[in-house]
Amino acid sequence: MTVSRPFVARLRRAAGFTLIELMVVLVIIGVLAALIVPNVLDRTDDARATAARTDVHNIMQALKLYKLDNQRFPTAEQGLQALIARPTTAPAPINWKPYLEKLPNDPWGRPYQYLNPGIKGEVDVMSFGADGASGGDGKNADIGSWQ
Repeated sequence: MTVSRPFVARLRRAAGFTLIELMVVLVIIGVLAALIVPNVLDRTDDARATAARTDVHNIMQALKLYKLDNQRFPTAEQGLQALIARPTTAPAPINWKPYLEKLPNDPWGRPYQYLNPGIKGEVDVMSFGADGASGGDGKNADIGSWQ
């Protein structure tokens, strides 16, 4: 059985996609990307804020254990380092032990801030948010132990 050449040529043309079909698919993908990408980008800021709140909570729990064992919070000079290494400055803790394995940085890569005495509590632990400066709103808002 032989197949005519015009039939084979028609078969080859029918096997591929036309330029219009490809353009329609690309437009659909572009519209979907335009709708989805902004929602995904907003979620990263929410995730970082949640991670910072969790870190602040964990640091505050370690500070409370430190106070329970040593009758006081670390001084501002001793800082959060007192949770991972025995302070060498006075007042020396009487029942010190490691309270954290390591000090985390905030989700934006900066160290957490520690104030003793605190502004909003007996002690404050905080992250300055995405901008790294005090104050701000949205993703730049401060995240602290008072929240």
